Amino acid sequence: MNRVVHLVALVLLCVSADRADQCDDGADSCNKWTETSHNRPLNTDDVVTYEQLKDMMSTGSVQLFDVREPDELEAGFIPGATNIPLGDVEQALRLNPDQFRERYGVPKPGLEDSDFVLYCQRGVRSLSALETARDLGYSKARHYAGGYSEWIQLEPQ
Repeated sequence: MNRVVHLVALVLLCVSADRADQCDDGADSCNKWTETSHNRPLNTDDVVTYEQLKDMMSTGSVQLFDVREPDELEAGFIPGATNIPLGDVEQALRLNPDQFRERYGVPKPGLEDSDFVLYCQRGVRSLSALETARDLGYSKARHYAGGYSEWIQLEPQ
């Protein structure tokens, strides 16, 4: 019986984590992940805050990638971002620099670029994209955990 309870709790936790980035009402009850799916603790160096992102944008020192689906961009996006849907991130980062520029219209980030920043709606998909980038050798890539939801709340209209 105890194993069944633990299994049910684990399944509910997994379903909850999968839906954490799908809250449509913008409610504060939509929590952001603080750990990766591989149970590696999230290092604070992996995260870019709103203030840091604004500073990077003001100096032109950011390569910003939105990993949401193209139809989500109709509601808005962070200026200067390039869209690479989460499902395409691995393939995109495996392209050679010329292919990447041809497909996305921007230079391909370098493996050691600390200005390589990913974001999504609330930070779940960008964290997954960050894991993919790290697995491919992008050791200094980061993500904006607040995502577009935080951006529109904090950005002056």
